[in-house]
Amino acid sequence: MRHLMSPLDFTTSELDKLFDLANDIEHNPAKYAHACDGKIMATCFYEPSTRTRLSFESAMTRLGGSVIGFSDANSSSAAKGESVSDTIRVISCYADICAMRHFKEGAPMVASEKAEIPVINAGDGGHQHPTQTLTDLLTIRSLKGRLNNFTIGLCGDLKFGRTVHSLINALVRYDNIKFIFISPEELKVPDYITEMLKEKNIPYEEVIRLENVMPELDMLYMTRVQKERFFNEEDYMRLKDFYILDPAKMELAKDDMLVLHPLPRVNEISVEVDNDPRAAYFKQARYGVYVRMALILTLLELA
Repeated sequence: MRHLMSPLDFTTSELDKLFDLANDIEHNPAKYAHACDGKIMATCFYEPSTRTRLSFESAMTRLGGSVIGFSDANSSSAAKGESVSDTIRVISCYADICAMRHFKEGAPMVASEKAEIPVINAGDGGHQHPTQTLTDLLTIRSLKGRLNNFTIGLCGDLKFGRTVHSLINALVRYDNIKFIFISPEELKVPDYITEMLKEKNIPYEEVIRLENVMPELDMLYMTRVQKERFFNEEDYMRLKDFYILDPAKMELAKDDMLVLHPLPRVNEISVEVDNDPRAAYFKQARYGVYVRMALILTLLELA
């Protein structure tokens, strides 16, 4: 039995197989419409989510399976004090696979150690968000045709953004990637990441102004400043609109640059950018369903 706690749980060759499967699902949906007949997925979400929870539920439903679960800790027995370990033991009696999001870092890992079914980490605190990273990688590979030889700018909340941390850790396994980190001083990427890049001799820059680096980028990964990760309202209000991607900034970019965003968007990408053919964030949401379908099939050993 296998779980997914981190994007690094799969080798790059295993990821290639997973992405090949996701692309086959994209182009031949009828072939997989009954692949999970009789199977049940539990979605255990202790923290609010729209895209991640609904994309898991959509993925399982499109495979012919069923979904049970909860969307808030207060609507589960966690509100009565039940531990994650006990919850997953019970869920293992009801479902064949579980997707868990938790506000505490490491909670899905604890669940995986007690589970009798595959557990997928659907986001744990500011730590990991592996299925978003798989979505990002599939989007890049599908739209660019490769996962190497490019410069990627990551912009916004690089301190608390689990999507950013997961993506960086996944991309360092591919050749000739350059990172440009674009953030205010208060939201800089953590030291452990820059130290890791130095150790691996992977080039990176840290800048404050997005305009200065737009012409260099093959991809721009925008993130929102996350109110829920801040300890005080004043800091959040000061930083929340630090970056706004608008048509004027897009004029500075390459004709084939991709704009990615894990969503939800607040103000950091102007709605006027949505019509730009380089805006890929809604396509990215669609790829999230395909990659989760492929992951469910892989962990249930049905593909």
